[in-house]
Amino acid sequence: MSDAYIALADGRVLEARARAPGRTRGELVFTTAYTGYEESLTDPSYAEQVLTFSYPLIGNYGVRSERFESETVQPRAAIAREFTDDVAEWLAGEDVPAIDHLDTRELVTTVREEGAMACGIAAGEDVTPEDAIAEMEACKPMSDHVDIGAGVSVAEPELHEADTAGEADARIALLDCGAKGSIIESLNARGADVHVLPYDAAPADVSAVDPDVLFISNGPGDPENFVAAKEVVDAFAGELPLAGICLGQQIVASALGGDTEKMTFGHRGVNQPVKDLRTDRVVMTTQNHGYTVADPGPLEVTQINVNDDTAEGLEDEELGILTRQYHPEANPGPHDSLDFFDDVLAMADSTTEIAAD
Repeated sequence: MSDAYIALADGRVLEARARAPGRTRGELVFTTAYTGYEESLTDPSYAEQVLTFSYPLIGNYGVRSERFESETVQPRAAIAREFTDDVAEWLAGEDVPAIDHLDTRELVTTVREEGAMACGIAAGEDVTPEDAIAEMEACKPMSDHVDIGAGVSVAEPELHEADTAGEADARIALLDCGAKGSIIESLNARGADVHVLPYDAAPADVSAVDPDVLFISNGPGDPENFVAAKEVVDAFAGELPLAGICLGQQIVASALGGDTEKMTFGHRGVNQPVKDLRTDRVVMTTQNHGYTVADPGPLEVTQINVNDDTAEGLEDEELGILTRQYHPEANPGPHDSLDFFDDVLAMADSTTEIAAD
């Protein structure tokens, strides 16, 4: 008899093996990354989701905390064809349900064909298919998680100082909508002090930092729910250089009059090809998002996804705006686009003392 079940919104209930017990629910998504499971499992952008790994064996090089992108496991549950004991024990210690010994190829195909969907998981002794179904039926759509930022953001401002000796070359005010740690580290490594602010910070909080650049981080959920972040962008657009990654790009575009939309199954993996429309250069990128910019508003689309033509880069030289839908910091993934952070810091050179309106 099985000791784990996953119920899908399409009506099916699949049997599995419990590797970490518990009952939970979330939006079922998948990643095609074949390495970087520690980084993926600690990426705040996976909040309120159930993460399926398409690569069949997860855990073959252990678990090391120095690879984590945040302090805790972020998805509601994890699924693989097979988890090693190291990963299973780690997830059990974090009280995150994990199941394996099921056909993850079928799950991935289902999500690709039908879209990211609600699911429920029940794992452990004496669970029943009805337990998983009850979890699935209680699952909310991602857009209904209106305050999802509260669960992934810092509660109070934090200062992460530059790695370089002496005075920092730049001050960055980073709105933490669910930032990966490697984004902060990438800026620190280039001589910037990073002032990490809560996702719901007010324009006055940004002004108090007196930053050279305002940076909107990645994060989970629907960008339209990050109302405070959009107000900050609106307050400083044209007055202070603006940068953003992933959710940050969507927030910036939305704040300036553009539109965003939910994708069928999103982009999640480390092999997404992106073309620069100015140079015709194609780079491989790391991505993790389920929403995209449908209308960039006043911003210019400078990079697109080769697979589906969605916006991957937005810019406005006059306003001093530079955003990317993908993750230039990688972790995991290719390092083809690390120069994004150099371009962000180059914008700081033209900064003057600014206060929000």
